[in-house]
Amino acid sequence: MEHPPRVWLMMGKKAGDNAQITALAEALGWPFEIKHLVFRKTELITNILAGPTLTGVVKERSSALAPPWPDLMISAGRRNEPACRWVQAQSPGARLVHVGRPWAPLECFDLIVTTPQYRLPDAPNVLQNTTPLHRVTEARLAEAARFWAPRLAHLPQPYVAVVIGGNAGPYVLDAEAGALLGRAASAHAKRTAASLLVSSSARTPEPAMAAMEAAIDVPSEIYRWRPDAADNPYLGYLALAQSVIVSCESMSMLAEACATRKPVSMFDLDTGPDNHWPLLADLLGEAQQRSWGRRLRRWKFQP
Repeated sequence: MEHPPRVWLMMGKKAGDNAQITALAEALGWPFEIKHLVFRKTELITNILAGPTLTGVVKERSSALAPPWPDLMISAGRRNEPACRWVQAQSPGARLVHVGRPWAPLECFDLIVTTPQYRLPDAPNVLQNTTPLHRVTEARLAEAARFWAPRLAHLPQPYVAVVIGGNAGPYVLDAEAGALLGRAASAHAKRTAASLLVSSSARTPEPAMAAMEAAIDVPSEIYRWRPDAADNPYLGYLALAQSVIVSCESMSMLAEACATRKPVSMFDLDTGPDNHWPLLADLLGEAQQRSWGRRLRRWKFQP
């Protein structure tokens, strides 16, 4: 091939989706252009009714979608699908690769790179991976360790990284769960004379983060996630920690933690069919104690 394909990365609002898109593009080794897309609040209605369309895109806040058209688009998430299919309509030769779960029929995509939790049927254009794509490599970890080691030198070693997600489906990261995670991680750190390196994510609710921070009573460094922060220590925490604790609802963060080849522990947020009990104002202390007990029993260390 005389020239590499023109590749567009169709970025949306979810950091996890964007990370997987970038990981796949970097693995291909071709140059790529990043297209940031911002969507209207009504995009779900227009996307369902209109098919391939840019109606749901806020064009003045999004990257231009114009010639020269791409040979390949890599995308993820429901919102991006109509825009990508619109580009294909302008340039029928453009290939579309979707990461995760598609909402349009499978035949709308040239390739779908997915994982088992989405339960997609076997098909010639469906690639089933065991875990989500990620960008955690030995080289990136080594670089992050060199950068962050001096900044964390004031903390006693060893380090335990604590990586927190948020609410997802049946999993609720409320203030109670945040406080319990802070206490359990602190207890683990005390047993190993360790410090905690704590990082929230884009999905972490503020009440849960505040409760966890208040419950931590060991030496720690706590990072609250900010969009587009230049000093995000997430990779540094993974690189320097001897072990990692991850909230159970995030397949991506669990995969990234396991990629370090260090012991990984999962904090289980599942409390069974009544997991939404904190939302009910009439629940009393006895029920709260039972729920705390379930969460404590579900605190698992599984290297």
